[in-house]
Amino acid sequence: MTELTISIDSIDPIDFLGVNNSRLNILKRAFPKLKIVSRGNVIKAEGSHKELEQLQEKVNQMIQYVERYGRLSDKHAEDILEEDSETEDQAPASHGGDVIVYGTNGTIVRARTPNQKRMVAESEQNDILFAIGPAGTGKTYTAVALAVRALKNKTIKKIILTRPAVEAGESLGFLPGDLKEKIDPYLRPLYDALDDMIPPDKLAYYITNRVIEIAPLAFMRGRTLDHAFIILDEAQNTTDLQLKMFLTRIGPNAKAIITGDLTQIDLPKNQRSGLFKGLNILKNIPGIAHIFLSDHDVVRHRLVKQIINAYEKDTERQESGADDSTKPTEPKNK
Repeated sequence: MTELTISIDSIDPIDFLGVNNSRLNILKRAFPKLKIVSRGNVIKAEGSHKELEQLQEKVNQMIQYVERYGRLSDKHAEDILEEDSETEDQAPASHGGDVIVYGTNGTIVRARTPNQKRMVAESEQNDILFAIGPAGTGKTYTAVALAVRALKNKTIKKIILTRPAVEAGESLGFLPGDLKEKIDPYLRPLYDALDDMIPPDKLAYYITNRVIEIAPLAFMRGRTLDHAFIILDEAQNTTDLQLKMFLTRIGPNAKAIITGDLTQIDLPKNQRSGLFKGLNILKNIPGIAHIFLSDHDVVRHRLVKQIINAYEKDTERQESGADDSTKPTEPKNK
């Protein structure tokens, strides 16, 4: 049995340990084989030499986080403890580990699932990436994080985020306001992702100076998009011509990620999604990669995964001709 003593006197112990030792308890859960106690500004642990080394590394990362951002939430502590041990200094620009970028208020934006990690790797190795999967799998969020990282690392000069403004059961014409006010709700998920990753004043500056552009897909026609990281979101709602138009806008020094969910197509029934054809005819071109995420990659509420599975089973029943989902079930009186 080996003993380790770690001093945390460079920061306020409460900032590190949390109220009622909440973050110390998180640390204990992450290292259940170690006996960990805290006394004042000292943490003591007993256990195997290898686990004590891992504990020392994680505690150092947590201390550095507090020194850098002035605060450490329970969520941030859990993110650090879940990171691969080879991640060096939690550096945003590092390609090791799972951290993609540090967001506002020190939020760690990282690849959480194997397919999200593949998204990061394939985007680094290819200029065009198709990321296809159901709702809640983090495909858009991961794509935006990769774009923000590229902008911070100055490997690109601008970010362009676009979606087709297709009505998802609501009528665009009846929404109040001018054209921008009508369109912005369709682009809100992209704004939300950026809000998590870039401080408000800096984001406003980027948008005002067109370093970051967020616009409907129709606004891309006729442009050449170079030195840019371009994301086409909700690509299942593009037609063949729209997807071809987007892909042929890409300049020689640009990267693009196309995200889509083939189970949520909002096009009129007489129109086929251009994403089906695009995935099929572009699958063997070097420099174009494809990632297919599944319900195993869902990072939203735990029920989202079950909801996706339920709808998939219902679709299978419909295709097999055994569908009775449209028949109302008569409630029984108790």
